[in-house]
Amino acid sequence: MPHSASSLANLDLATLAERLGRRCREHGVSVTAAESCTGGGVASAITSVAGSSDYFDTGYVTYSNAAKARLLGVPEATIAQHGAVSREVVEAMVAGACRDSGAKLGVAISGVAGPDGGTPEKPVGTVWLAWGSEARQRAERFHFPGDRRAVRERAVREAIVGLIRYLEAD
Repeated sequence: MPHSASSLANLDLATLAERLGRRCREHGVSVTAAESCTGGGVASAITSVAGSSDYFDTGYVTYSNAAKARLLGVPEATIAQHGAVSREVVEAMVAGACRDSGAKLGVAISGVAGPDGGTPEKPVGTVWLAWGSEARQRAERFHFPGDRRAVRERAVREAIVGLIRYLEAD
């Protein structure tokens, strides 16, 4: 029986990663992660689970805009028009990661972890996440309080929780 949103929030990251692995196996789904501000934290959490090679093959750390364009095929015009921390960019990141890796499901993250780099429109703690496939994505904007470490940790948790919810929705 699926956990409610509030009960997922109460689980530690290791338990969430294990649950994601079970759901990937049950659904026969491979997963990928395209990360910017989290610097590989999602891939690290997923691969901390023994046997994760059954459903995780490739992760991307695309910290620069050039890497987002080169590795994930994010159009430079999209980055220029909307900024790296935007719905449009994370949706393109997840689509590109799924296309390149062959994964059926992916997550993408781009944000302002701080302590610098924030703007009035995108203050420190602003993080966009997208979940989905090459063909279809769903994005959500978050604002996480705290220092750089706290923002990155919350983004990794939300990424994993979102993948679980995606798999438990069908």
